[in-house]
Amino acid sequence: MVFFLDYIQHKKDCKFKQDERAERLRALTQYRSPFTTQEREIIDKPIEELVEGVQNGTIEPIDLLNTYGKVAVKAHDKTNCLTEVMISEAEGWIKDGSINLKGPLAGIPVSLKDTINVGGFDSTVGYSSYVGNKPTHDGGHVRLLKDAGAVPYVKTNMPITLLSFESTNDVWGRCTNPHNNKYSPGGSTGGEAALLALGGRIGIGSDVAGSVRAPAHFSGIYSLRCSTGRWPKAGFATSMPGQEGVPSVYSPMTRTLNDLTYFTRSLVGMKPWEYDHTVHPLPWRPEVEEEYAAKSKFRVGVMRTDGVVDPAPACVRALEMTEAALKEAGHEIVEIDPPSPYEALKLGALLLNADGCQMFKSFFRWGEWNDPGADQMDFYMRLPRPLKYIHYLWVKYVRKDDVWAGLLKDFHAKSAFEQWKLVSQREAYRGKWFDWWNDADVDFLITPPNATPAVPHDGMKEAVSSCGYTFLFNIIDYTCGIIPVTHVDKELDKLPSTFNIKKLNGVAQGAYKLYDAEAMHGLPVAVQIVGRRLEEEKVLAIMKRVEDALGDDKYELLDID
Repeated sequence: MVFFLDYIQHKKDCKFKQDERAERLRALTQYRSPFTTQEREIIDKPIEELVEGVQNGTIEPIDLLNTYGKVAVKAHDKTNCLTEVMISEAEGWIKDGSINLKGPLAGIPVSLKDTINVGGFDSTVGYSSYVGNKPTHDGGHVRLLKDAGAVPYVKTNMPITLLSFESTNDVWGRCTNPHNNKYSPGGSTGGEAALLALGGRIGIGSDVAGSVRAPAHFSGIYSLRCSTGRWPKAGFATSMPGQEGVPSVYSPMTRTLNDLTYFTRSLVGMKPWEYDHTVHPLPWRPEVEEEYAAKSKFRVGVMRTDGVVDPAPACVRALEMTEAALKEAGHEIVEIDPPSPYEALKLGALLLNADGCQMFKSFFRWGEWNDPGADQMDFYMRLPRPLKYIHYLWVKYVRKDDVWAGLLKDFHAKSAFEQWKLVSQREAYRGKWFDWWNDADVDFLITPPNATPAVPHDGMKEAVSSCGYTFLFNIIDYTCGIIPVTHVDKELDKLPSTFNIKKLNGVAQGAYKLYDAEAMHGLPVAVQIVGRRLEEEKVLAIMKRVEDALGDDKYELLDID
């Protein structure tokens, strides 16, 4: 009876939030008309010009909100990307002085991942048990944004548990890819990516295994994974409070590279350490930005594979396009042999789930849908250890799959003693990368952001362990940026006739079961730019150099209807 009542409450709370969202959207009648000439000019203007116009009074901030409110409503109609709709309240914040219209982001509407706390609005994380958890006041992150002049106006969809490259939950429903509705926009910050791809301006997501980078790759936008302590994270809800084995970071996502650089520079310039005790008091370093904007020749390390899942043809092509452009621009390409990315994948999987998946499961109600990938992890975690050991032996000695067996071997809840040993191994692994990079003497790395383009809906059941290209850099806490490069081409990106999925390890088989160049035709494909820890200025400057090198091959953004 208790379970039944829990399920009934779950259904009621989901319906309540969906009805509330629908009513808020219905009330926005003025946001459903076609874009005016002025609004299209706003969409096309560089962010610097918009800020300057607000500051000098030639642009009204309410006009920016009207424009991007329309963008958000249209994007939601197409992809189900929004959760909390705050547009009406944002109008009031502009009028009552809550927004500092002299700040470096004066009047710019900013979208937020659903997890970020805004006073008076829920942060559900996709759990019905979180419905009604609205804080009375803004979290530190949002206070900082308002003091910078930004206008929070919508929150965006994500997967329940936050442990997925999809963005689906019972509370808000499924978010779809803006290029192809049969595919995921990415996760866990997928709603943000869908909105930005369809015309949003600036947004904020979080990343524990690739959650601002996979969505940028899947949906065709730009993102920066900041190192821990560079971007604020005060005032948020999560599915895994207390998880610090692989620290989550909040980071910026934008529609254009210019917006990404301007947004990051502006926010760090607001002294975020005065709003959040976790932020290092490290001011923006323009001299670093200038150094890498001017450097004549880079040494570029190319990480062609993570040694677990070789990239699919579309991702190889994007990487090779970038490599060729950099070589043509006079830069030196270096083949690299870094510390094993597979070691990072094993360590990360154990650190992230050291609690035996108990924490993210503790917020579920009876009968609540779970993401297929997170469900797979939870299912395997709960199997009796003798049974898991037998399975491990079968995978290793019968299937002769050392890669998959290595991931399965120790996948169980850890004691505090075992957790401490894992953290020690993580620090030793970070030391290996530190020494390797010093010896390699490269300026930056280019890598695929994922083995494949976007996954189809519910595909994480197969691809849950295929996250090594992003997860690696969470483990070592390096700064990374995503640049969209091209689109999947059904002819150029077909698998070769000699391809045999049965010869792959279990992780790679899961990823390649989902790869279909014809079905994926037109999906975005990106490249990942990697710097070292706390090198945000450098990575952003290099992203600009890379995009300039691509020239006519530069990615074309989706048209805004």
